[in-house]
Order: sequence, then structure tokens, then C-alpha cells
Amino acid sequence: MFPLPISGANAGDDGYDTLKPVKVHTIGMHQTILLVDDDPQIRALCRTTLEETGYFVSEASNGKEALEAIKETVFDLIVLDLCMPDQDGFEFLHAVRAELPKLKIIVISGFMTGTMLPVARLQGAVATLAKPFSPDSLLSAVSDVLGTKDPVGASD
Repeated sequence: MFPLPISGANAGDDGYDTLKPVKVHTIGMHQTILLVDDDPQIRALCRTTLEETGYFVSEASNGKEALEAIKETVFDLIVLDLCMPDQDGFEFLHAVRAELPKLKIIVISGFMTGTMLPVARLQGAVATLAKPFSPDSLLSAVSDVLGTKDPVGASD
């Protein structure tokens, strides 16, 4: 609790009152997501969907850029494509799991989804989405993984 100088009926004898913590509804607020996909259109669509719902979003176009990003920023979630140049999603997934085993990762892919997505789950992805996916599917997966009941901005 933090003493704050105030005046009026709520002020104590010394002119201070105590600020008490207030519980605030924060579903999704201030949650950061890193989008990793080599397709700028996919990144733009995902970013728009997530930002309009209240998430903070950063982007990387490959695994190498994503590794640099996680050195600079703490992310609550990574949405990761598997098939990318320079460093693919599996290489990134292995590197992240070695350093940050609790970081939540949703893997997305449009390539051999019947094989690749189950393998991604075995290697540490907490959820998967096959491309193409709807904005609602993305929001549902993100809110499930982040432990929120409803996407940000949903009415109570």
C-alpha cells in the first residue's frame, strides 16, 4: 500500500490516505504476442486481428529474427509458422524450448498439416492451427492458450 497526500473527508490526521490495490479486469490487456511468419500478408492479417482485440503484437519474418526479438522483449505467446527461410519453425521451436521451456507457442502451418502439426505438438507447441484459419479460430486459440475466457473486448 502506498500513502498518498490527499485533502478532504478521506484524508487521515496527517493528510495522507492509503492507496489500496484494486482488482482490474485485464483479459488480454498488456499481453504480448510475437508473430513469426515469412508471409507478410499472414502477419498483417494476424496482427490486425490481435491488435483490434487488445493484444500487443510484434512481428518477425523468420526464426532468426524471432530469436533476436525474444532477447529484447518478454512475450506471453508466440504464433509460429513452420515453413520459413533462414531458420524454420522447428529449428526455432527447439532453440526456444532449450532456453525458455515455459514460453507458450502456437504453431501454424499450411504444409502437410496432418503430419507437421502433430509433430510440432510433440516438440513443444501448446496448440496448432492449420492454414487457412479464420480470425475467430486464431482468437479462440490465443485466448485458450493465454488462459482467458473470452478474447479481449468481448462483453461481460
